[in-house]
Amino acid sequence: MGLNSGKHIEKEINGVYSRIIETGISKERADFLSKLLKHNGVETVVVEDVRKNEDAPVTYTLATPDLTFNPVIAVYERRLFTEDGHRVTPDYWNQKDDGEYRFNPNYWDYHKKPWFLEELKRKEGEKEKQAEQESPNKSSE
Repeated sequence: MGLNSGKHIEKEINGVYSRIIETGISKERADFLSKLLKHNGVETVVVEDVRKNEDAPVTYTLATPDLTFNPVIAVYERRLFTEDGHRVTPDYWNQKDDGEYRFNPNYWDYHKKPWFLEELKRKEGEKEKQAEQESPNKSSE
């Protein structure tokens, strides 16, 4: 679910009705979020997802028995703190920071952030390649 959705999903995990925070995540991400939330007083549960086949990667679900917890509200209202006392930003939650912009409180300044500029350059490169592929076709017509 992450910060991209405000949808509330509840599920019974180990006999306890829990709010799903994120599903289909790696062990490293589950550990990162679990540690962050425990530091902020939110109890968490990490369970391994059921794999459809043996070749599928192992993924995990992170949940909390606190049915009132909503990660979107907690992050955007700046209720969560890191272990060193900084407020958790959307970039920190999504692990998109590079250290320099890690605690920039202005999440709306995304156009200044390195990960956004890299994505913008990648998309421009794709557009140029597509234009090059289309231009020889137009000249032959």
